[in-house]
Amino acid sequence: MEVDSAVVQEFLNYLKFEKRFSEHTAKCYGADLCQFSEFLIGASDNGVPSDEPISLSNSHGSSATAVATETAVQLDQLLLSTHTDDVRSYLAFLNEKQYSKATVARKLATLRSFYKFLVKMNRIASSPVTAVRTPKQDKKLPKFLEYEEVKKLLETPPTDNWLGARDRAILETLYSTGIRVSELVALNMDDIDFLGEVIHIRGKGKKERIAPISSSALQIIQHYMEFRNKRAQNNSNFDTRVLFVNKHGRRLSTRSVRRKMDKYLKMAGLDPTISPHTLRHSFATHMLNNGADLRSVQELLGHQSLSTTQVYTHLTTKKLKEVYESAHPRENSDDLLDEDQDTGSRIDNQ
Repeated sequence: MEVDSAVVQEFLNYLKFEKRFSEHTAKCYGADLCQFSEFLIGASDNGVPSDEPISLSNSHGSSATAVATETAVQLDQLLLSTHTDDVRSYLAFLNEKQYSKATVARKLATLRSFYKFLVKMNRIASSPVTAVRTPKQDKKLPKFLEYEEVKKLLETPPTDNWLGARDRAILETLYSTGIRVSELVALNMDDIDFLGEVIHIRGKGKKERIAPISSSALQIIQHYMEFRNKRAQNNSNFDTRVLFVNKHGRRLSTRSVRRKMDKYLKMAGLDPTISPHTLRHSFATHMLNNGADLRSVQELLGHQSLSTTQVYTHLTTKKLKEVYESAHPRENSDDLLDEDQDTGSRIDNQ
């Protein structure tokens, strides 16, 4: 689904070529702006938002070009003349369609970025989104695994064949470093520093960082690489740059990693709703529980804002309570109550 709008295309090019957003991220922004454009067109036609996608496919030849140009100009005019009330009406429309609060917040964030760009480019004087408040979202704590559950999952893939060794290496890397699945599948052979025990990560927005990795995970990766390198010698189509490859020697997809994890969750008898991202949550939670400071965990996760990392502090409440109960001198309320009763009895008898 595409929007035939010069200002939208200009914005998407800005995201891809100046902000260095990934093709997937830019596509998501484009989809949100397409839906907003459809809403504006429907509202301008008859006051009723349209559910029909924008399409110029019914026109042919030179007439198609004329229609396309006219539609693009009209859409640009609608987007550039949008008012705050239009944005609020759009949010009401999304609520009627029963979109989740998180989805509505994301779509609103797209509009904020889009109109901020238009202000920056002097296409409009002010953003119509500035006065619109983001809907308050329900706070959901990240799901994580206890260490024994992680250990059980990591030890499930067999290591006596190359695919099993690869899957074990994938799981070990995810838990050892806390990297995102998209970062994992982007790893190349030269991103692993065995001597320095670190990996080179290309994260969100093309940002790069160095993260430590455990010696035990590196041993598992080395074991997998022995299988991998032998297969590469017998396959001319093998991508020798890529670390984690599929059976054809090409780079694994994030979807493939999810399918592999689903398989091992079932084999290990663990919660099937767990995702590869759960290992990232588990990494962060276990690091905090074992004494790592929040700022260090933020760096390890590649979070731009500390507030993003702070969600994991809610998961450490159990650990803090255990420390409190074992350390606070007045925590044992039963003993204090018995002591108070004894004192009261002595006073009554005097």
